[in-house]
Amino acid sequence: MAGSADRVLRVQSRLTDRDRQILGWLADHDVLTTFHIAHALFPSLDFAQRRLLTLHQLGLLDRFRPLRPGGGSYPWHYVLGRLGADLVAASREQPPPRPSHVTARAHRIATNRNLGHRLGVNGFFTDLAGHARTHPGTRVERWWSERHCAQPGAFAAALISPIRPDGHGIMADRHRRVAFFLEHDTGTEPLRVLTTKMANYANHAARGGPNWPVLFWLHSRTREQHLHHALTGADVRGPVATAVQQDADGPVDPAGPIWLTHRGSHAPRRLLDLTDLGDPAPTPDDETPNEAN
Repeated sequence: MAGSADRVLRVQSRLTDRDRQILGWLADHDVLTTFHIAHALFPSLDFAQRRLLTLHQLGLLDRFRPLRPGGGSYPWHYVLGRLGADLVAASREQPPPRPSHVTARAHRIATNRNLGHRLGVNGFFTDLAGHARTHPGTRVERWWSERHCAQPGAFAAALISPIRPDGHGIMADRHRRVAFFLEHDTGTEPLRVLTTKMANYANHAARGGPNWPVLFWLHSRTREQHLHHALTGADVRGPVATAVQQDADGPVDPAGPIWLTHRGSHAPRRLLDLTDLGDPAPTPDDETPNEAN
């Protein structure tokens, strides 16, 4: 215990606020790639790579690099290292985790069959953070993980909610704030599963939970068209917007004018233009401690 505390104290003075944010994100969201972190927090990929290597060498981060099925490898995937886990625990006034637990957690993350889905969800939020970094006055006020959303009372006191969103966030600029639920879709689930999720969201609102827009982040334009047909067939009335993760030029900015509202105009809207859908975002005074900061 004393040795762990000593190591935390020695490294404290070498950390920036950005380093601490990286550690906090990894504690809450498990894994981020070099590109996620660079886009969200750094002015250049080279700068990010150098800093991440330093944090790795200090023992704050651990990393792995999956092989591509067709040859080559993916970018480095970063998780908390033993010292990083100790530092986060100390900053949150929690007991330090056992070293074996940190190692086992990293192994579970690296071998989880849903790793691609988790990276997709995290990439959505780091893309929003990257947009905020390059657009003064814009900010990601909240980024909650699936795990955080599943906690009893996360969305309303004493509410055990039937929903399990992949994430929840609040995006804001100087004049607007929009809260949303995220459903990251890889195209593997039948459309009826997605429409059933909307029934759960309606049940969630009926029990006193916030009726924020549900964002379906889809893998193809065809999937998007079919989902809108399915939502109409199921007579879904809740606030829904959809967007496709890539266009002909590559990945798109989830903060940009790409969102199509269900039963709304055919003109795509920016994420911050969805403030008229569902309930307003909670004010800062109403917010509980969250994972975004």
